[in-house]
Amino acid sequence: MKKKRMQITTARVLSNIFLVFIILISVIPFVWIFLSSFKTNAEILESALSIPSHWSFDGYISAFKLSPLHKFYVNSIIVSLFSTAANVFFVGMAAYVLARFEFRFKNAILLLFSVTLLLPMTSLIHPVYMVIRKLGLYDTKLGLILVYAALGLPTTLYILRSYFLSIPRSLEEAAYVDGAGFFRTYVSIIIPVAKPGFATAAVMQFLMAWNEFIYAIVLTNTQNNRTIPVALSYFTSQFSFNYTALFAAIIMVSIPSIVIYILLQEQVVSSLTAGSVKG
Repeated sequence: MKKKRMQITTARVLSNIFLVFIILISVIPFVWIFLSSFKTNAEILESALSIPSHWSFDGYISAFKLSPLHKFYVNSIIVSLFSTAANVFFVGMAAYVLARFEFRFKNAILLLFSVTLLLPMTSLIHPVYMVIRKLGLYDTKLGLILVYAALGLPTTLYILRSYFLSIPRSLEEAAYVDGAGFFRTYVSIIIPVAKPGFATAAVMQFLMAWNEFIYAIVLTNTQNNRTIPVALSYFTSQFSFNYTALFAAIIMVSIPSIVIYILLQEQVVSSLTAGSVKG
């Protein structure tokens, strides 16, 4: 018994050490960039880990002067929000059908989506580029919205399907007995119950759309439609001697995704826990 307790204690200590290590390597870079965004170039070059001697927002002001970050910010918000809404709305209905009904080629469809999860996004650049060109959507926000909604389809499908499988069928059967049709049951019963699943899928989709760089730079060529990740890369040369502005721009890019995840963290965790019951 004593030996078993020692093993459990050792396992807990090791797991706590591992968690602390993960937290440190995740938080320290962000804290370093945050502090550096309030320093001068001289302070950054002198000591990377020191506290700013004078807290100044000059870096944030310079970032907006050196590039139209407000325009890229608006573009990213529009593309991310609309691609997330389209992805969750349409894929949600498909995931519900795949979770609740049996039909021909159902397993083949699921296998197809499983394969797409293994494909690197870069392998689809050329065909996607050609399709967007043919549709006349090159260098448009609509083109990016459609592409991002499609790229997040497999992940959203499996998140929502797993959550739908964890919902008791008795809820739907009771709704059918009361006279509700298929669509009303889905809207009035399934969607409210599956809010954590939808929140998880929406967060994952939003983060992908907000941080995506490759398709944003391939499918756009003007500042009117380029998003924040492309803006950072595009203006790196201007920021090359102004580290304060560069770090300030990075903070402004990172904050929205961090805030959204923090606000929806409980729903994400509960969804992943429920989805692990059935799959």
